[in-house]
Formats: sequence, structure tokens, C-alpha cells
Amino acid sequence: MPLFELPKRPFAGYIFDCDGTLADSMPVHFHAWCDALKSFHPGMEFDEDLYYSWAGVSTQGVVERLNEIHGTDLDPAVVAHRKEDYYLERMLSVQPIPEVVDFARAISRTHPVSVATGGWRRVAGETLRLIGLGDVFSIIVTPEDVEHGKPAPDMFLLAAQKMGVPPRDCLVFEDGEQGIIGARAAGMEVVVIPSRLH
Repeated sequence: MPLFELPKRPFAGYIFDCDGTLADSMPVHFHAWCDALKSFHPGMEFDEDLYYSWAGVSTQGVVERLNEIHGTDLDPAVVAHRKEDYYLERMLSVQPIPEVVDFARAISRTHPVSVATGGWRRVAGETLRLIGLGDVFSIIVTPEDVEHGKPAPDMFLLAAQKMGVPPRDCLVFEDGEQGIIGARAAGMEVVVIPSRLH
């Protein structure tokens, strides 16, 4: 059974999430989060189901949400930097999601493509290079580029603008609920990729 099915109609541009969609990196990110949180607040637990439900939320946004839940005041920027450092230390274990990567590479030969990710640009760039897509995506949109990250539509609308494609003619590949909400709010159709492949 294929990992995904494409809608029947044609599209002019294609937008891909990175983590959990192109790269099987979500487990690596989760363990990086656990280590980072322990280093700042040893008693803080991060439920794995909750983590996956927040797929697509910006790195600093995750810390802000955890602060709300636990009544803590961790510095979102500082914790996010530590977490991304832990991820970069471990990222050699990240593998591509072959079906999505193969489709992205093939469609990029005939159509504009972009990445809209909740992660930081430097981390997304390293992940894309690692899975063999460093030469495919010249357009990478992150929360650093917009006022509101996922689940707002801003990142998807900016990606469409950078590709020169009307939002209604974009097809989005996403694994996270936040991204799916954002893409649909942008007026785009979505191919949902299962976020937990293990």
C-alpha cells in the first residue's frame, strides 16, 4: 500500500514540510527535546503523544506551550538553541522518507517546489542536505520569515508567493496537525503523511 495518494487534479507548485514528511527525523527531535528539557528542568516530562500532536509548532513555540502546561518560565530562545544543538549532534541517524523524497525530486524537475517547516533554517538546511535534497529546495520558509507560524497560514502563503504560484494551485505535503490546519487555512489541498512511521 502506498504511503500517500495524490489528488486527481494537477497543481502548479508543491510545498513540503521537512521533519516527519521528507525526513524521518521526528524521533531524533523528540530525544533532543527530552535531553534539553532535563538540562534546564530535570523534573519536566514531555509526553511523546503530546510531542507528536504538536508537530509543526515552532521550536520556541514548543517551549512556550510547555511553560504554560508546567507553570515554568524557561527561556524559549535559550532552550530552543540547546535542543537544536542536541539534534544536530544526533542528526546523522536521520533517514529520508523515500516515497516523499523521490516524489519531491521528480516533481522539482518540472514544477516549483518549496519547504515550509516549523524548524529553524540552519537545522532544516542541514536535514535536507543529509537526506540528499540540498540541491532541490532553494525556497525554505521557516517561522523566522513570518509573524505567525503554523497553524497560521502565513508560512504556506509566503512559500506560494516565493514560488510564484497562487495558493489554490499549491499542493502541500504535511505530517503534523498544525501544518495541515495552516495549509488548509491558506486555501491549499493537503497530502497527509503518517507522522509515526515506527
